[in-house]
Amino acid sequence: MPMLQGQMMDAPLLISSLLRHAEQYHGDTEIVSRTVEGSIHRYGYADAARRARQLANALKRLGVQPGDRVATLAWNGYRHFELYYAVSGIGAVMHTVNPRLFAEQIAWIINDAEDTVLCFDLTFAPLVESIAAKCPSVKHWVALTDRAHMPAQPIPNLIAYEEWIAAETDRYDWPEFDERSACTLCYTSGTTGNPKGVLYSHRSMLLHTFSASLPDVFGASARDCILPVVPMFHVNAWAIPYIAPMVGAKLVFPGPSLDGASLYELFETEGVTFSAGVPTVWQGLLQYLQTHKLRLTTLRKCVIGGSACPPALMQTFERDYGVKIHHAWGMTELSPLGTFNTLKKKHLALSKEEQFAIEVKQGRPPFGVQLKIVDADGRELPRDGKAFGDLLVKGYWVIDRYYRATESPLRDGWFPTGDVGTLDPDGYLQITDRSKDVIKSGGEWISSIDLENVACAHPAVAQAAVIGVRHPKWDERPLLIIVKKPGQEVSREELLALYPGKVAKWWIPDDVVFVSELPMTATGKISKLRLREIFKDHKLPTA
Repeated sequence: MPMLQGQMMDAPLLISSLLRHAEQYHGDTEIVSRTVEGSIHRYGYADAARRARQLANALKRLGVQPGDRVATLAWNGYRHFELYYAVSGIGAVMHTVNPRLFAEQIAWIINDAEDTVLCFDLTFAPLVESIAAKCPSVKHWVALTDRAHMPAQPIPNLIAYEEWIAAETDRYDWPEFDERSACTLCYTSGTTGNPKGVLYSHRSMLLHTFSASLPDVFGASARDCILPVVPMFHVNAWAIPYIAPMVGAKLVFPGPSLDGASLYELFETEGVTFSAGVPTVWQGLLQYLQTHKLRLTTLRKCVIGGSACPPALMQTFERDYGVKIHHAWGMTELSPLGTFNTLKKKHLALSKEEQFAIEVKQGRPPFGVQLKIVDADGRELPRDGKAFGDLLVKGYWVIDRYYRATESPLRDGWFPTGDVGTLDPDGYLQITDRSKDVIKSGGEWISSIDLENVACAHPAVAQAAVIGVRHPKWDERPLLIIVKKPGQEVSREELLALYPGKVAKWWIPDDVVFVSELPMTATGKISKLRLREIFKDHKLPTA
């Protein structure tokens, strides 16, 4: 028997609808950008929409067709924002390339995507010069600047962005097409071998944006001023370039200047209320605030993702600066939202300590995402906050298969994340490790994140990392690697004395080493892979 159909308008969910909405109802709301040249640029959503239509005409004149990939090597800025909407708006695919990868990897990614146009900020002109001959699919290279600031490098078929779009009319009607069409392409660095492409659809991205805007997630509104520190080449800046137009929030783009002094200046001069980024950014900002004895007058909320935030950092920002840090967890394969940490009504009656024990977790899934943890045999484990296993996920904006892949990575319809964690009865996730980073000692698992959090609570510790080092009896034992704060001292014995009573005795690291800096990945995370290479021959005192 056929189902009774509803009688509602049927319009496709498309990226262009977000900018059209912002232009109509938030046209004078500002988008502020620190440019590569150093100046501050400001205009409104109506201006951005007008220029995006000019850009759409310019792309069409170059011959860009629906489904073609248009790449960027660019910081967070207004021109990059215009590309987000013009490229996807005409039915082409916006491909944000991470410029922090090795040149060979970047060229490989561009060739794998078969990008036809690549737009780049001046910072990356030397990089573009070095890879241009290795990227035969790219027919046009666009410098995101005006004619007066064009790079000196001999780059073939080079176009000046401002001159290019100025020649076009701003009359353009955004087309309607299948909402399941691809809109954006990102490559994940969290894989072994070559990076893998994740191809998002207009439908998945719009549903993701709706969910991410909810009060128990980003909670963004037209009263907010949002500064995404997370780059627009990291999973679409966690969807902030889509969320802000949807709700009509003021946007502030920091450009290439992500140091504490530059961020503080923008936070204060632009009245930023909300920001997002990886923990290392906030550690740098905190050090700047403490060194110069400064306050934050408008910033009230930060989202931290990418890697676990040390609890001591969360406590310091809230206690000393009135800034609430919310944990979030996600992946490129999840667009990226998987969980977000906000308390439920029943938690408000708990003590501050009990509330904080919940807030240090990665959070609970919003509508649209389902989670479960399983053992090595694939059996689902209880949601008791104690049992930990491999984390699997499914939902409306979760990958089905990688770009160009013939086989799906799914297990019975669930995506294996590669993370290990626990789930409590309310669905709060706590990541205990990446499956490849978990320390296996005597057949039992030790969480490197828990050990790092204990060390980070010491006032002399700037950064901490824990890896497993080979042991003749226990297979692996934890090694604690420390970066000290400038001018601060702490000994091996002081650090090891922090652990009794906080973790099981057999979890306590076997040794401590001090380094001047930790190796970082292209996405701003500590590279455990590199640390394991560096310390693979480290001799533990207990060996």
